[in-house]
Amino acid sequence: MGKFEIYTNKSGEFRFRLKASNGQSILASEGYTTKAARDNGIESVRKNSQDEKRFKKGVSKSEQPYFNLTATNGQVIGKSEMYNSDAACDNGIQSVMKNAPDAEIVES
Repeated sequence: MGKFEIYTNKSGEFRFRLKASNGQSILASEGYTTKAARDNGIESVRKNSQDEKRFKKGVSKSEQPYFNLTATNGQVIGKSEMYNSDAACDNGIQSVMKNAPDAEIVES
C-alpha cells in the first residue's frame, strides 16, 4: 500500500510526496502556503490519478521522460522523477494510479 508523506520544507512550505509500497517516491507536490491547501492537493491527486488523461508526459532537456499529474483545470498537482525510459515512465504512471486512491497519510 502506498502512502502520502507530508512534510514542511526549509522555506516553510507544506508539501507531500506519494510513495509506492516499496518506498520509492513516485509523485511530488508543489509547495503550499497552508496545511489545508496541501490536504486539498492530496485529495485532488486521489481523484485525478484515476483518469489517464490527467497525466501529461514530457521529456527533459537531458532527454529523460517524466510526467505531471494535472487537475481538471489543467494545473499541475504533482510531478514525477526523471526516468531512464518511456516504459519506466509508464510504469510510474500506473503506480500512481494504483497507489494514490487508498494511500495513507503519514508525517515524515
